[in-house]
Amino acid sequence: MKRDKIIFYVATGLLTLLMLFSVSMYFFKHDDVSVMFINFGYPTYIIYPYAVAKLLGLVALWNPNFKVIKEWAYAGFFFAFILAFFAHYMIGDGEQTGALLALVLLIVSYIFNKRISK
Repeated sequence: MKRDKIIFYVATGLLTLLMLFSVSMYFFKHDDVSVMFINFGYPTYIIYPYAVAKLLGLVALWNPNFKVIKEWAYAGFFFAFILAFFAHYMIGDGEQTGALLALVLLIVSYIFNKRISK
């Protein structure tokens, strides 16, 4: 059980750091992120709401009382990372590794969250 908790906290912590880096880019390097979103073909007006959604998802992942919301956060992050991977892959910018790493950390976090929540 202790091993499962350590794995959960490490995976979720690393995922949180990755997401906080992403959110900080969305807020503080808005011009660079806008160019990236335009290259993807996405509207730039979703940058700030997307950053807020990521922050709310992180709150849900760390709060043990939000069981149903936590499931939705895991699902939302899963689809976001899959779409981010393919968006980066399709435009060929070579940045899909971050999305793949986030997806792996998310899956590990989800599996071990289920193990320690029993």
